[in-house]
Amino acid sequence: MQLLPPVEPSNKRVRPLGRVTSLANLISPVKNGAVRRFGQTIQASFRGDGKSPGAPQKPCGKVPAPTPPKRRNSILWSETLDIHQKGTFSTKEIKRQEAIFELSRGEQDLIEDLQLARKAYHDPMLKLSIMSEVELTHIFGNLDAYIPLHEELLAQLSKATRPDGTVGQIGQIVINWLPRLDAYKNYCSNQLAAKALLDQKKQDPRVQDFLQRCLESPFSRKLDLWSFLDIPRSRLVKYPLLLKEILRHTPVDHPDKGSLEEAITIIHGVLSDINVKKGESECQYYIEKLEYLEERQKDPLMEQCRSLLCHGELRNKSGTKLHVFLFTELLVLTRPVTRNERQCFQVYRQPIPVHDLVLEDLQDGDVRMGGSFRGAFSNADKAKNIFRVRSQDPSHSQSHTLQVNDIFQKQQWLNCLRSAISVHRPFSEPSSPSLPPTDACHKRRPSSASAVIHLEEPDENCLQPATSRSAPSSPCSSSTPSPTSASPSSRSSSSSLLSMSHKSKKDKKLICSLGKRKETMV
Repeated sequence: MQLLPPVEPSNKRVRPLGRVTSLANLISPVKNGAVRRFGQTIQASFRGDGKSPGAPQKPCGKVPAPTPPKRRNSILWSETLDIHQKGTFSTKEIKRQEAIFELSRGEQDLIEDLQLARKAYHDPMLKLSIMSEVELTHIFGNLDAYIPLHEELLAQLSKATRPDGTVGQIGQIVINWLPRLDAYKNYCSNQLAAKALLDQKKQDPRVQDFLQRCLESPFSRKLDLWSFLDIPRSRLVKYPLLLKEILRHTPVDHPDKGSLEEAITIIHGVLSDINVKKGESECQYYIEKLEYLEERQKDPLMEQCRSLLCHGELRNKSGTKLHVFLFTELLVLTRPVTRNERQCFQVYRQPIPVHDLVLEDLQDGDVRMGGSFRGAFSNADKAKNIFRVRSQDPSHSQSHTLQVNDIFQKQQWLNCLRSAISVHRPFSEPSSPSLPPTDACHKRRPSSASAVIHLEEPDENCLQPATSRSAPSSPCSSSTPSPTSASPSSRSSSSSLLSMSHKSKKDKKLICSLGKRKETMV
């Protein structure tokens, strides 16, 4: 019997026959194009996917990246000149022409954006019945009427351009054109209601899908619809800056010097009128959204409110979110609610008339916020950025401790509240004179009780300077009882203040403790 030699293991990888799914895989690659296409056709015909050879195949790689957004080409005026031509202008003249060119280029961009908002958003949504014509008119306003307005300024600037690309005088051009911007009064006044309607319509899946597709398209430049609708307003506030920049680079002896100064005055007046109209519209918009739980909450002063000075979300002492409105005549605290998919503001407590309003600036840590049972016994950090408002009318006595997010918002609220109060209670109110407080009184921080007096009400036992209503009023500056003097007269008070520096440390501690006791009683 003949023995066969042992078979050595082979390291060569052999493709099993069962894994050859088609005969076309056995065809060797060829360089001839026609034969290669024929082989690909045979290979596709042997596949068991049931697709025809001409059917598109699924991509085996990554999904292709979306089309990049369309970008505007930013160009400077100096880049439109050749090297030899640029050397003929001074640096100041180049900067002046750059500013004029920016004004002209901005008008061209605005015209393109207004046309885009009409063609890419308004007309398709109307044609596809995504929104009704009434809704679109309410959101878009009369955009078509503003396009010729800016085309006119652009044409005037182009007409004033010289063959070398410079513009000589534009002062009289803008003086004649700026008053026509009053046409934006209605558009800006309607923006708040238009934004609310657009946000409400975004709850519709069809509207949301259409706007999302537009946002992903290159023409949108990654801007949503409201960004296009808000471009006219943002353009209005740029006109004073552009004109000031042109004036800054205009020589003193240039004929445009006086005209540009007059144009800046005109545009400020136009913007002021638009702001007044917008403020009245915003005020009326929020007044109509107020919801009263009781009939007595409807204050007659609400009909006299013509402007909304400040509003925003704050928290009260118990941590409840409140939306506070400061009108010219009333301070209204509300709770945001939704009624039939419509946002409303439910009036919380009784509105406080501004002429009865008392403001108290609280220091960080003076009050503990939250109102929870657990927090009352914890050593958590005390509240920051807080202030208190109350009514000095005894028949409607109420007090609210409010908290904002940061120190900047707090300062804005304090400024608005003080400004509104000063209109009804001007600083020229007569008050009794007194000596300036001592250094010790400046160092000591007033408590919450004395802070109310510090801002609004003079202490009956303390004399205030006639020049300032906001002078600190604390027990240290009043006639504090002492072993040597207890008379409330001004002479004994001054002698007490002068003799305080000669007291011992023990006597000073006694006086301060008496002052704190009196302050607590207040």
